[in-house]
Amino acid sequence: MYLDAFVESCRTIKPYRRFGRLVGINGLLVEVAGAERVLGIGSRLSAEARDGALVDIEVIGFRGDRALCLPYGSVEGLGVGCRAFIESEASAVNPAGGWLGRVINGLGTPIDGKGPLPRGPHSIAVRRNPPAAHTRGRVGDKIDLGVRALNVFAPACVGQRLGIFAGSGVGKSVLLSMLARYTQCDVAVIGLIGERGREVQEFIEDDLGPEGLARSVVVVATSDEPALMRRQAAFMTLTVAEHFRDQGKHVLCLMDSVTRFAMAQREIGLACGEPPATKGYTPTVFAELPKLLERAGPGVTPAYGGKGGAITGLFTVLVDGDDHNEPVADAVRGTLDGHIVMSRAIAERGRYPAINVLKSVSRTLPDAHTNFENIVLAAARRHLSVFADMEEMVRLGAYRAGTDAAVDAALAVAPALEAFMTQGKRDMGRREESFAALANILGVSSAL
Repeated sequence: MYLDAFVESCRTIKPYRRFGRLVGINGLLVEVAGAERVLGIGSRLSAEARDGALVDIEVIGFRGDRALCLPYGSVEGLGVGCRAFIESEASAVNPAGGWLGRVINGLGTPIDGKGPLPRGPHSIAVRRNPPAAHTRGRVGDKIDLGVRALNVFAPACVGQRLGIFAGSGVGKSVLLSMLARYTQCDVAVIGLIGERGREVQEFIEDDLGPEGLARSVVVVATSDEPALMRRQAAFMTLTVAEHFRDQGKHVLCLMDSVTRFAMAQREIGLACGEPPATKGYTPTVFAELPKLLERAGPGVTPAYGGKGGAITGLFTVLVDGDDHNEPVADAVRGTLDGHIVMSRAIAERGRYPAINVLKSVSRTLPDAHTNFENIVLAAARRHLSVFADMEEMVRLGAYRAGTDAAVDAALAVAPALEAFMTQGKRDMGRREESFAALANILGVSSAL
């Protein structure tokens, strides 16, 4: 009798939970005391607001005996003395094949109204180090991007990482949508980091479409969300891509944009007292960028226990004031395997995608092309370069036809080259067709 009563009372005991208490809130920075000895950088807590609502927060640093945290949501309702329950040591998710066709946030929570996500058998840390360099494979064969200017002038190979550098309003998001639809791959993982809220549904429904979404996982963190959520969404994008890569698949990872990830990291660094270094960016921004970007690329080879998958990464970079040498753009360009430069001047004259092919570089050239394709590419670059040098003189009427044979040849093919590089949003340009058309414009024989 007494034993039964004791057992029944034990069933009503609440589970043991460790917690600290909020001792300060400064802007978005939340200070927690009482649990600093069991917390580490990246630890997750749930802060209990006055009305009982829980707000997820993460440890980003320490000051004395206080843990400095930032929230994943609004801090409304939090105050001094509120409890902060310790949830886990670090963020982890369980991706699965059933995630294809879904839209999630930076925490791996579905936001598309299609119900809960299936859980995979293995838990994967959201913040991971890239594979060791000696265990990784080399870049593979060239892939068809579906964009004529890129297939010819800045080709991408399986496992390569390219940056798309452009100012605001030049068309990089539209170019990204074309790549999402047309690039040949097994799986696409798309990260919309700091994106405008109104553009998310447009991208999913109009740009990606049902067919593109079926092979994709879309990770979204809009511009109004806290910096921690925007940074987490970038990490989540690479984590999901790594899951499919480790299954031996060729994954296309698209991220728009790396700049907003850097801005989020800057906000986090400034909040915990890190001094600004270059143009307001904190040192951790330039430490985190290569860690993020190096996670894309070839996977571990079978010789080291891998399955030979690869992540081909295309990352947009929003250049400040069209300055392509600003700190974030410069740091990203030095890490990636090539860069695609988009020009406002080209966009203003109505040629889209507004790719400046003379300033765009793929570091897999010339090996990515055949001998014939390299001959066609060299001829096209030569004509475009001559035309760019003489364009102003021709417009002013200072050049007389017949003065220079190279200039005359460039002027003759310039309109056709401009039309070749112009491509509509719904127009797909396959690689073989692109080179055949360009060779025909330049008069290069395939017998070469």
